[in-house]
Amino acid sequence: MNSWFTDFYAAIAKTSLSHWLETLPAQLSHWQKEAQHGDWPKWEKVLKNLPESNSDHINITDKVEFGLAEELSEGHTKQLTHLLKKMMPWRKGPFHIHGIHIDTEWRSDWKWDRLVEHISPLDGRSVLDIGCGSGYHLWRMRGAGANFVVGIDPSDLFLSQFQAIKHFNPDPNVHLLPLGVEQLPALKSFDTVFSMGVLYHRRSPIDFLSQLKAQLRPGGELVLETLVIEGDVNTVLVPTDRYAKMRNVWFIPSTAALTLWLERVGFKNVKVVNNDVTSLDEQRQTPWMETESLADFLDPNDKTKTIEGYPAPLRAILTAQA
Repeated sequence: MNSWFTDFYAAIAKTSLSHWLETLPAQLSHWQKEAQHGDWPKWEKVLKNLPESNSDHINITDKVEFGLAEELSEGHTKQLTHLLKKMMPWRKGPFHIHGIHIDTEWRSDWKWDRLVEHISPLDGRSVLDIGCGSGYHLWRMRGAGANFVVGIDPSDLFLSQFQAIKHFNPDPNVHLLPLGVEQLPALKSFDTVFSMGVLYHRRSPIDFLSQLKAQLRPGGELVLETLVIEGDVNTVLVPTDRYAKMRNVWFIPSTAALTLWLERVGFKNVKVVNNDVTSLDEQRQTPWMETESLADFLDPNDKTKTIEGYPAPLRAILTAQA
């Protein structure tokens, strides 16, 4: 585990991110000593027992696929499936590992397809993904030509899942750190910053947007994906309690309001490039995520509303320049 982070320190030591080393080692040392989830030993054991793979088969161009089915024996395939299922629930994906299809709750590839044509080409760019989950999109960013890809997410389970996938493609330029955005200094270095599915979980969305801007170099691009509602520049939904059974949802703005928020914190050239109602095919229960999903969060008699009576999830993608 120490090597995950020491490799990252070495990777940034001679780059524009080197000043991150003033704070990052102490933060990750604290995480290792005190902040780990109670199930961490179980997940760490899974990582230690993953079978070796020397496969040359890597596809991160139109999916995330490492290794071929025929490269593992039937016994090893069963063992690997058993190990990976110990890390359930798998929420963002899908992944294909030596013929094993990790059929995640979300079809994150659909989100990628919706946004990739609207963003600046990632060739040669350094990229930060804030709230990256288990890292599916990190691999797609690398596959789209990004030179150096960093994801942050405070979930230990997501870190474990990411490392399980990376075991089969140990790319030294793709990393996930167990941090929240509030732990980031103003790095002002990344060419592109992604934040997808995070804004509505923040108590202070304006501060959050300022934190995103602080990670970008001047002229760098923000790619923001979040829940929105229909309405004008003054329309913002603040749920009284839960939204689609989620506890920690604070602000769901209209795209017009969100555009204004971005402009107020200094972003330029704000564009709404996609609006999409989340379908029951994009977020659903699977053998790799067996608890409730979108079908359970909607009104059974009116799929245009959540179980609480709010508008059903509508997601927008916006781009903006720092």
